[in-house]
Amino acid sequence: MNTPKLAHRQFTPNYAVPPGESLVELLDSIGLSQADLAERTGRPKKTINEIAKGKAAITPETALQLERVLGLPSSYWNALEQNYRAALARIEERHRLSQHVNWLSDFPVKEMIKRKWINERAEKVDLVEELLTFFGVASPDAWKDLWFRGKEATAFRKSSNHDAAELALTATWLRKGELNGRDVKCQSFDAARFKDVLSEIRGLTAHEDINAAIKSTIDACASAGVAVVLIPEFPKLGICGATRWLSTDKALIQLSLHYKRADQLWFSFFHEAGHILLHGKRDIFVEQKKGNQDLQEVEADAFASDFLIPSDQYKKFISLRDFSLAAISSFAKSLNIAPGIVVGRLQHDKHIGYQIGTNLFVRIGWAQ
Repeated sequence: MNTPKLAHRQFTPNYAVPPGESLVELLDSIGLSQADLAERTGRPKKTINEIAKGKAAITPETALQLERVLGLPSSYWNALEQNYRAALARIEERHRLSQHVNWLSDFPVKEMIKRKWINERAEKVDLVEELLTFFGVASPDAWKDLWFRGKEATAFRKSSNHDAAELALTATWLRKGELNGRDVKCQSFDAARFKDVLSEIRGLTAHEDINAAIKSTIDACASAGVAVVLIPEFPKLGICGATRWLSTDKALIQLSLHYKRADQLWFSFFHEAGHILLHGKRDIFVEQKKGNQDLQEVEADAFASDFLIPSDQYKKFISLRDFSLAAISSFAKSLNIAPGIVVGRLQHDKHIGYQIGTNLFVRIGWAQ
């Protein structure tokens, strides 16, 4: 049977050793009593005794006095005290986090471990820490403030239909896109350059090698200040894509391959590109399967539709009423786009049935 590998972590004891214990051991080894030390340092016996018991701290001033009396540098005593206080704080923090292990049930923890987004840990409290590190927040309460009441919630709820049950899943997917997007090296955003890039990418939709087309898209967008990342969605979440600004000069387009069709991927990409060019930098735009008729989403849909298939040429094609596969393929070739994009548009606009032209779709998926 295969045993799951747990993440290697530096051992952190669940107890704290007060520096007073080291002090007492040293005094015993050199034959000094606490009373002797009090006399030599000029400190009250009570203070020395409290330091020995861990009830009083070794202050920088005391550390200097111990250096002179005992011969060990003040930095040694200061470090002992600092490490002790840090250990106490970690123990207390661990106790606080142990009260939040039920928070884990809101998140796809097993799937996140499977995808190696977080480390597998034996203790639930350690998994809480993994999630906090993943999200870049100090506590579950801070996470709730950010995603339920803070900037993130205000930004992306404008363009989504999320309820509380979906929010943790959505936040997880968005956060992974943000982390991956930070790693994409980009030039500063240039709107004119980005428009030129979109024209180049439009032609890539007809490329026979979808993987090569996606790579070229990512590289081209980076040259215009836009990071493009593909992040697998979670089951039943129904997110196609998202857009937001990571900084004032770096935008992020995040795609999920939700429909597992190249034409849908390209439409989602140009939809998100529309948000970048048409809308502000404060909001997070989330495109969902169940749709949202927010004005900005409608505008992004129109941008994608018209950019891929210019409206005047589309109207002319529709007027001919020839929706044969040969006519569709010829029209797509004249536009230098994939024929599946034309089929998808015709199906969406109910000019043809959903069973027509499906052999022109290119199926895509995640490598196993």
